[in-house]
Amino acid sequence: MDWTHYRFRSLWALPAPPATVYDALERAEDYPRWWRQVREVTRLDDTTGVIRIRSLLPYDMTFTARETRRDAGVLEISMSGDIDGWARWTVTPKGAGTFARYEQAVDVNKSLLRMLAIPGRPLFRVNHRLMMRAGRRGLAAYLQAV
Repeated sequence: MDWTHYRFRSLWALPAPPATVYDALERAEDYPRWWRQVREVTRLDDTTGVIRIRSLLPYDMTFTARETRRDAGVLEISMSGDIDGWARWTVTPKGAGTFARYEQAVDVNKSLLRMLAIPGRPLFRVNHRLMMRAGRRGLAAYLQAV
């Protein structure tokens, strides 16, 4: 097993139409407004930006995100930097609201996280889960305010 490889999945039920959710998710530069763990997004061009995140644990992760797909309810990026891999949002209708499914597969490059890969793995997974939970709550509140 490669202890520095992670796969994550989250499903967010949101009280807004799919088009509204998709519009919010495609504007990564606005994420810090509603997702406190996304500390900074610096757009480099129309399809690329640098993202800095930090959740409960006291370390930042910075990576370059490059759009690889944007169509029919799907947003996908490739990532390089402290983490390498990909992430994808898939937005689908659910009753009067929306399901936003997040999937991610990454390899960790940040040296501290590589050194702590085996003993820290359960804590890193919990850290990610808490970040995603806060993101869902933040986006739901943001969508209700818009």
